[in-house]
Amino acid sequence: MARITIKHKREKPIINQHPWIFSGAIAGYEGTMQPGDIVSIRAHDGQFLAQGYWNPDSQIEARLLSWDKDPIDEMWWRNMIQRAINARANQTNSAYRLINAENDYLPGLIVDRYGDWLVMQSLTLGIEKRKHMIADILSVLLDIQGIYERSDVDVREKEGLSLHTGIIWGKEPPEEIIIQENGYKIAVDVYNGHKTGFYLDQAGNRALIGQMAQGKRILNLFSYTGGFGVHALANGADYVVNVDASMEVLETAEANLTHNNLPLDRAEHIQADVFAYLREVDDLFDIVILDPPKFAHSKQQLESAARGYKDINLNAFNVVKPGGYLMTYSCSGALSADLFQKIVFGALADSGRQAQIIQHLSAGEDHPVALTFPEGEYLKGLLLRVY
Repeated sequence: MARITIKHKREKPIINQHPWIFSGAIAGYEGTMQPGDIVSIRAHDGQFLAQGYWNPDSQIEARLLSWDKDPIDEMWWRNMIQRAINARANQTNSAYRLINAENDYLPGLIVDRYGDWLVMQSLTLGIEKRKHMIADILSVLLDIQGIYERSDVDVREKEGLSLHTGIIWGKEPPEEIIIQENGYKIAVDVYNGHKTGFYLDQAGNRALIGQMAQGKRILNLFSYTGGFGVHALANGADYVVNVDASMEVLETAEANLTHNNLPLDRAEHIQADVFAYLREVDDLFDIVILDPPKFAHSKQQLESAARGYKDINLNAFNVVKPGGYLMTYSCSGALSADLFQKIVFGALADSGRQAQIIQHLSAGEDHPVALTFPEGEYLKGLLLRVY
């Protein structure tokens, strides 16, 4: 096996099982290797450290798979995929994350389940070269009808890969898959929907809104297909306003109410830019849900993202009734939970309101975070009581 040698005193993150090796930590190479190949990672003195796949076109030049010397063959992949499947054995929803990339010790691989179909994302060259093998393993281990690939995310370009979508195994998914989440029906478009079709990471937080919704007027910002609204109305909310820039997803949000036999006259669907809407709305709400898209795709964008988060949270505070709640999120992995809380504090200070943290929010247990990979905790949220 070809080898990569790590610079002296740069081994500690590898020993601590962080899965990324940046190009600046590499001292040299030994043997013949092709991009995407499995390579042995060695310390400056030749000591074995780990195994991973290599891509010289990526700033993250190696991604680690194993910290022992056992061969990384098809059986290894099968065992790791089975481990991830076993970890979700208690899932009661029909849709959930099945493999969570680095957090399941399978860097670059995302697999989400939507009933009888899987949606796979191949984010790196190492996974790209093995995606058909992975799909075959999944088809054997799970009772499914098909696997659709949604490798249409910008991060692939950093790996020298083009964007790609299409069937990878079995049957084509239907244009609309009706999933069951917390007992409610939600329509998902795996071909064109955000991420792999739906924001599966918010399932637990949507259930939380259901617990809070009785008798409340709720503003659901960046509502997408209205999952929070479904949970709220199904649990006795007086009224829900869904706001999103896309009329198409708002139409699906309205259809989702019908799927659950919920009253359409207790919901409003507004197509608008959320920043502009919040500056113009003169109503107050018992609960405001603020779940914007990713503002920071890299550390270089943190400053502008911070301004965006502060602005939108400031205006969200202004539409919460005294004693009401703001449920606010960031899904920017480059933004730490601590910095996000400080930004929300700054928005609160400028608003002249007072607020208490009732709960720190995150993704559900189907989105585990490896303790050695804190970057994996991309979704962070705060449930605030506002006065």
